[in-house]
Parts: sequence; structure tokens; C-alpha cells
Amino acid sequence: MSAAFTFLRLIIQPGRQAHQDLDERLKALAPRLEASGGRVVGRFVAQLGWAANDTAVLLQGIDDGEGMKAVRELVSAVSLEDARIIDMAPTARPVGDDPLVLAPGGIYVHRWFTVETPDLERFVDLSAQAWPDFEARFDTRIFGLFHANQTQAETPFGHSRLLLLTRYASHGVWEDSRDPSTEAMQIFAQRQLLTRHTIASSSLLAA
Repeated sequence: MSAAFTFLRLIIQPGRQAHQDLDERLKALAPRLEASGGRVVGRFVAQLGWAANDTAVLLQGIDDGEGMKAVRELVSAVSLEDARIIDMAPTARPVGDDPLVLAPGGIYVHRWFTVETPDLERFVDLSAQAWPDFEARFDTRIFGLFHANQTQAETPFGHSRLLLLTRYASHGVWEDSRDPSTEAMQIFAQRQLLTRHTIASSSLLAA
């Protein structure tokens, strides 16, 4: 399976029915993706920082042929107010081509970073240095740090965007993990100096 990932950021029509319709269409999509070597990793629904009708879907191994065709058909078929399809590559995590399997329960925090492209490697290295201490201290796990493909608008400015996907046991654990005295947070402080912009939101793993 390809290590490439695709992130769908969707704003669906308000109401429970729209969520149910999306779940049904994702189930129907799964065999088509599998036939071309792809899969649905998970769908995320809003907690803090997203509107109730915001959702995201993480896909793995979507090729530029039948896989992406199936994804675009899904996006066209669902009742949406807005949609973004973002191709991403893993950095320090996940490693290898094995299927990414997310853990149930807890909350998943999606945190986007914008950094200067020359600082990208250093940013990733600092992240990987901090994770062992971070995960040892708190009930949390970093599932991925993904480098988003640059858009034509972003390329001339020399910026790179990354998505950090982290599971916490609860919002309380997230708050506890902000302790600035830990080794991890001191390394993250160095990473913050490389960050031009960042924004985070929490979600639940729905599928």
C-alpha cells in the first residue's frame, strides 16, 4: 500500500441525515478504493474548533487514477457547502507503507502548522525528538505528521503546511500536556520559533 495520504475537509449540509448519508457513501466507496490499493483510515466529527457540520476524512493510498476518480465522485455526490481535497505525505510518522490504524476513543486533535520551507526538516526533527517524552508522560499518541502538497498560491511564498494528528484520552489530558516544564514542551518551544502560523481543533473518530 502506498504511504501517500489524502485529507478531505468537508462542510456538509446541517443535520444528522447528512452525516448518515456521508457514512453510507464512505462504506460504498471502500471497495472501490481497495481495488486500487487505497482505503479509508477514518472520519472525524466536530468537537472544539469546528462547526457541527464540519467533518474530515483521512484516506491512504489513493492513486491519481481510479482512486482519485472515486474520491471526486464521492465529493460530488454528498450535499456539501464546501470541500477541500489535500494530498499529503508522511514525515517522521507514520513510517513505512503499512495501513495506518487509528485507536478508538478519546479525542483527535488536528493541528495545522505553516513554516518556512527551509525550516521544514528542522521542524520535523524537533517534533520527533519531543514525542517519546510526550507520549511517556501523558495518555496520548501521535499518529501522524503530514506534509501537505503546496498549492499554486502557496508555492511562490516559500511556505510549507503540515498536519499533526494526535490522539488524547480526553480534553483534560490535552490541558495537562501543556505543562511547560516537561522536556517535550521545551523542545516544542523551539519548534514554535519556526512556526509562522498554527491552528488546532479537536474531533471524535466516527468511523
